[in-house]
Order: sequence, then structure tokens, then C-alpha cells
Amino acid sequence: MLISLDQYPSSDEVEIGELLFTVSVVAANLVNDIRENIRNLVGGRMHHYERLIEKSIAQALEDLDTKAKAKGYDGVIGVKIANPTVVEGGVEVVVYGNGFRRRVKGRE
Repeated sequence: MLISLDQYPSSDEVEIGELLFTVSVVAANLVNDIRENIRNLVGGRMHHYERLIEKSIAQALEDLDTKAKAKGYDGVIGVKIANPTVVEGGVEVVVYGNGFRRRVKGRE
């Protein structure tokens, strides 16, 4: 469970854990990269980079969820997506938030 809110709706029901983060870098196809550089000169939407950013964000969110489960968390709260950066030859994105566990009555 990935939650972008900074607080769980009922904060007494959860235990907030450590900061978790993941970085995703997706490589651009050289031919498409050249095409996007030309498009940058003449103007217009850069569809290839848009798809790369979407792919990179989706991968980073999936990785963050996997990391949280591996550490025994029920999910991640306060999920933030740092500004995706188009770097030469690819797209980089950082996603982060705090792991959390739901408190079970009687286990507190």
C-alpha cells in the first residue's frame, strides 16, 4: 500500500517506520534520443521522454512497495516523487516515503 498523504487517517492505528527510497534509471533508445533532440529544436511534445518518465516512475513505485514488504512493513506513507530528470541517454527518478505497520489490537 503506497499512500501519498503525510499522515495515516487514524495515526493511532499505525507505527511509522524508517525512510525508504528507491532510484529508477531507464535508458533511452539512441535513435529515439536523437529524434527527441531534433524535436527539442523545432518544438513539440517529447512523447518518447514522456513514456520513459512514466515507465521510470512506475518501476520506482513498484520497487518501493517491494522494499517495504521485504522489511516487514504494510505499506509506505508520505510517498513523494522527486522531479524526474532527463539525463543524457535516459531518465532518472527518486521515490521515497516512510514505511508503516498497522497496529493489531492486543499486540501493542
